[in-house]
Amino acid sequence: MHHVGTVDWSFTDHPVPASATSSGLSRLRIVGPDEGAVHTEAAVGAFAPGGWLGRHIHSFEEALYVLAGELTLDIDGHVHRLVPGDYAHIAIGTWHALANAGGEPVRWFSVNTPQRLDPAAGRRDTFFRDGPLDVPTLAALAVRPAFGDPSVRSVGHYDGTPPQAEALRVADPARGRAPAGMDSAILAYSGISVKMLVDRSIGADLLTVFTVDYEENGAAQIHDHPFEETYFFLDGEIEGVIDGQTHTLRAGDILFAGVGVTHGFFNTSPGRVRWIETQAPQPPARHAYRWADQWQRLARAEGGDPR
Repeated sequence: MHHVGTVDWSFTDHPVPASATSSGLSRLRIVGPDEGAVHTEAAVGAFAPGGWLGRHIHSFEEALYVLAGELTLDIDGHVHRLVPGDYAHIAIGTWHALANAGGEPVRWFSVNTPQRLDPAAGRRDTFFRDGPLDVPTLAALAVRPAFGDPSVRSVGHYDGTPPQAEALRVADPARGRAPAGMDSAILAYSGISVKMLVDRSIGADLLTVFTVDYEENGAAQIHDHPFEETYFFLDGEIEGVIDGQTHTLRAGDILFAGVGVTHGFFNTSPGRVRWIETQAPQPPARHAYRWADQWQRLARAEGGDPR
């Protein structure tokens, strides 16, 4: 099963009623059971100026990516000031709180797995403490993360990959160059650049989040996976073929592809394309991709029906 939609940010005109646990908060689930997901819950959220969500823990793993504004995020006593392009991972059972101490709205994209429990489930997955959040006090503690410091593990920053000719060029001297490795590398293939944001290297156990950039004429051929994927499109326009149906996907669109849903993407537009992608559960070490063309060729070679 797959789902294609567009985020309508007008939901932020009607925040959740203020309570002892939040104020000025708006949240819209964009992928969940109604869209056919079993493992994935994806949402977009927003704070009005002064908005907050109190300190809490939950029994699911969560990640978020800041889209607009300045988000104050307390993760287990480490208070970060996050801006667009920043991302965070929140492990199961980790105390955290969020707030908007600025004068402009804050927006973010988030994903969690397992899915949140329905209020009628008869059990809870989220627990709050400390009552209303003191936003000015929390904001006074917030600092920009020291990205590159090995002790900073739950947050990062990535705006996206520049054109591959620039991103892959090595111009600075070999000695004295800033260190780089698989934890900071991009994976480049067929006009596509992938940069992992949230995965095992940052401490995630159940989900992955990464950015994808397509050059002009970049393409991923038709394939499927043994896990669920969600796409949140940030820039550009691309043709997606999902279970044989062709969709034109643009900034603000969302796509969910369930287990076994065939999909491919073809950038026939005159510009580059960028999106955020999530996977749940995390991909296996082997056989994460199943390329339709390879198995169709095998069927033809065996004299069978390639379908």
